[in-house]
Amino acid sequence: MPATLSRMGNSALAFVFDMDGVIVDSNPYHEIALRQFCRKYGRDLSEEELREKIFGRRNRDWLTRVFGDLSEEEIKKYGEEKEALFRQLYEKDIQPVAGLKEFLDEVAKLGIPRCIATSAPRANVDFVLDKTGLGRYFEVVLDESFVKEGKPHPEVYLKAAGALNFPPDRAIVFEDSLAGVEAARAAGCPVIGVTTTHTAEELTHTDLVIDDFTGIDPGSLLSRFLTRDRSDG
Repeated sequence: MPATLSRMGNSALAFVFDMDGVIVDSNPYHEIALRQFCRKYGRDLSEEELREKIFGRRNRDWLTRVFGDLSEEEIKKYGEEKEALFRQLYEKDIQPVAGLKEFLDEVAKLGIPRCIATSAPRANVDFVLDKTGLGRYFEVVLDESFVKEGKPHPEVYLKAAGALNFPPDRAIVFEDSLAGVEAARAAGCPVIGVTTTHTAEELTHTDLVIDDFTGIDPGSLLSRFLTRDRSDG
């Protein structure tokens, strides 16, 4: 677990970002890789299985859901094979979600602490941050190796808030997947849904829904959530 950070500046809230579907719109490429991988091993995935049982979850969780009991060696081997295929497919097309870099520039100027909390393996995290050049924006990065329980369990978001030295109700989570939204809500975090993977209608149980980060002002988000907190109080 990374060391807990001292709070930056005077920010009353922190931002926590999922990676796939939030930092990069990678799920279409994950879908291609998943379908190719599963077809190779005799399984054709339905759209429902992809969206409700796989997206947002760790490899060990979806692999055992799809293929049943697997040894630790098989989970590691199959997970690495699928992720290598994903990186190969996505390498030439990878780019940040629209408006994200400009949003993060403003977040940094405001001194808002930020963290990545993802179900992805470290190799994918390094791949995304290296190819997009966004690594410098994040003080803390939690990948699948930091948790015992994958999303929708709240562990990763509880740890992310703790690493940023904020209580969960002061750590705003950006999520695209249903499992991730469930995890953030279970942790007690406010959630902003990003409609890269699910529709706005499917994300109505979040606190706010955005299509991407284009034109989103982080200062306005702080004001919105702080005003809501005062109203609730």
